[in-house]
Amino acid sequence: RRIKRCRDYYEILGVGRDAGEEELKRAYRRLALKFHPDKNRAPGATEAFKAIGNAFAVLSNPEKRRRYDEFGCEQEHVSTGQARHYSYYTEFEADITPEEIFNVFFGGHFPTGNIHMFSNVARDAHYYPRRHRTERAWTQEREEEEHRPQNSYSAFLQLMPVFIIIIVSVLTQLMATNPPYSLFYKSSIGHVISRETENLQVPYYVDKNFEQNYQGAELQELEKTVEKDYIDYIQTSCWKEKQQKSDLGNLAKLYRDERLKQKAESLKLEHCEKLSSLIGMHKGG
Repeated sequence: RRIKRCRDYYEILGVGRDAGEEELKRAYRRLALKFHPDKNRAPGATEAFKAIGNAFAVLSNPEKRRRYDEFGCEQEHVSTGQARHYSYYTEFEADITPEEIFNVFFGGHFPTGNIHMFSNVARDAHYYPRRHRTERAWTQEREEEEHRPQNSYSAFLQLMPVFIIIIVSVLTQLMATNPPYSLFYKSSIGHVISRETENLQVPYYVDKNFEQNYQGAELQELEKTVEKDYIDYIQTSCWKEKQQKSDLGNLAKLYRDERLKQKAESLKLEHCEKLSSLIGMHKGG
C-alpha cells in the first residue's frame, strides 16, 4: 500500500533525490528481499516488486536518471491519475525484468546485455507480456535459477579438496631427497662417481658432493648400508640364476632335448660366484 501511494521512483526506493549509487543499491537490496514474490505472498507484492526493480533500473543509469529528473514528475502526475498503478510512463521502464535485476544482486548470474540499457519505445505485442508475467512464470524462473551453476565461491569450495591433493603432491616431491648412493650408474640423479666400500670392496656410485657430506663415522655407517643392499641384490640374483638353470634342466629331461641339457649345464651362476666370494671375504675379515 505504501508503494502504491508513491509519487515517484525516489519515493518507491525510500531515498532522496541526491542519493548516490551505493545508497540506491542498499535500498534496492532491502526492498527486493522483502517483496520478492517467492517470499512475500501478500496481495500486490508482485506488482510492488516490479515497481521496485523498475525504479532502481532507471535511477541507477545516469542518463536515464537525468532525463527522469527533468521530465519524470510531470508525466507521473498524469499517469498516477489513471486507474492503473505503477504505469508512471513507458519511456522510463527498464528493458530488463525485475527478476533479472534481482538475480544480478543475489543469484550471481548476470543477464545478457547491459543492465543500464533501457527501451525508449512504447509497449508492443512483444514487450507487453514480458512486463506482465504470470505468477507461474515467476516461480518457474526461480526454479531454473536454483538449478544453474553455483557462484565462483561455491565452486572454489567444491574444488578445494582437489587443490589440497595437488599441493600436497607437489610439496612431497619438493621435500623428497635422492638417496646418497646407488649400486648402479645413474646419471639422472647425479650418481656418476664410482667408489668402493672399505670392507668388502663393493662398488657403488655417488654424486660430486658426496665426500663433503660423508666422512669418518658417517661414511662407515653408510658403507655398511651399501654392503647390506649389495648382498641382498646378489642373493636375489643368485636365486634367479639357480631357478633358471633348474628350469632348463627339467625341460631338457621332459623333452629329452640334448640342446637344452647342454645349455642348462653351461649356464654360469655369476651372481652366486660373487656371493661365495663375498662370504669368503667376510669370513676372512
